[in-house]
Order: sequence, then C-alpha cells, then structure tokens
Amino acid sequence: MSGEATSLPDGPQLRIVRVHEVLDTPAEDGELRVLVDRLWPRGVRKERLQDTWWDKDACPSAELRREYHSGALERPAFAARYRAELDRSGAAEELLGRARGEHARVLSLLVAERDLASSHVHVLVDALVDAASPPHGDPPA
Repeated sequence: MSGEATSLPDGPQLRIVRVHEVLDTPAEDGELRVLVDRLWPRGVRKERLQDTWWDKDACPSAELRREYHSGALERPAFAARYRAELDRSGAAEELLGRARGEHARVLSLLVAERDLASSHVHVLVDALVDAASPPHGDPPA
C-alpha cells in the first residue's frame, strides 16, 4: 500500500492511499478506510470500495475545488481556504471522532488523484494532527 503514514497522538495511524490500490480488497483488521474526494472516483463502482466510508464533509467545497483546479488559486491560498473550511465545519474532528469511536488503529485516507503532492489530503492530515493534539500546555488526555 502506498502513501505516507503519520501517527496521531493517542489515536490511529494515518495513511494516505490511492483508491486504485485498495479496489476489491477488504480493509485490514482495525483499519477505517475513508474516501476523502468530493467526487466519486471515475470508473469505480461503489461495490469495489465496499469497506469504505465516503466523507464529503472532510473535502474542499465544490466551489473551492473548482477554483483550485481551474488555476484561479495558487496552492498556498487554496490550502489556507480549505483549512478555514475544515476549522469552521469541524469535519476533521468529526472524522477523528469516528475513527476513535470505531477503535481504528489505522485511518486510511483514500484519494483518486494521481499527484498526491498537489492533493488537498495533506491539508486534511495537518488538520487531523492538530485535532488530535492537546492544546498547548495541556497534558494529553
């Protein structure tokens, strides 16, 4: 499985995985797979990702996504606006809460994009890490 792995404080390990690497395979024991793309991957039937939860709330809004992919927004501006959307919505906290509620040891964030470096998923990972970290000065729970 590809992807980068990040360990969350007192939480599951985060993995970034391309959708096509897990088609037709069941999730590992203790793994929560979450599709974090606004659009369903082209050419993929939903049955092929049967163990996957689709979290549209954790994705950039349709408007922000269109602006970024059209070239109207540079990467830093996109990242700042997407992070603001995540902070306003609480989607990262909700996603982390679901993973903890399901006692996931691994949270695999699935994306269909070929170029992970320009993907929104790294902004989401940063938001998840921040959501899992205790406020400055407070000991972990």
